[in-house]
Amino acid sequence: MILIDRPLWYKDGERWSHLVSNVSLEELHSFVDLLGVPRKAFQGDHYDIPERLLARSIELGAVLVDPRRLLSELKAAGLRRPSSPNRPLR
Repeated sequence: MILIDRPLWYKDGERWSHLVSNVSLEELHSFVDLLGVPRKAFQGDHYDIPERLLARSIELGAVLVDPRRLLSELKAAGLRRPSSPNRPLR
C-alpha cells in the first residue's frame, strides 16, 4: 500500500509530504512513475512530494495517514533506511 502523510514540512516556499510503500520499493517507484515524479527524487526509503501533488497522489490510490503511522508502517515493512551510515536498520 502507498502511504502519504500530511504536508507539514516547508522547503523552498512549499509544504511537503513523505510518500512511502509498506510493501516494497518497487511498488513505490512504480507509483511515482504514475505520479510523474522523477526517480532521482528518491530519498532512500521515501519520496518528498509537494503539496500540489497531494490530491493527485490520493486519486491514484495513496492513503493519507498521520506521519507517525507512516513511519511505523515503513519500519514494520523493514523498509526504513538509517539516516546516517553508522546507524543500523531497525
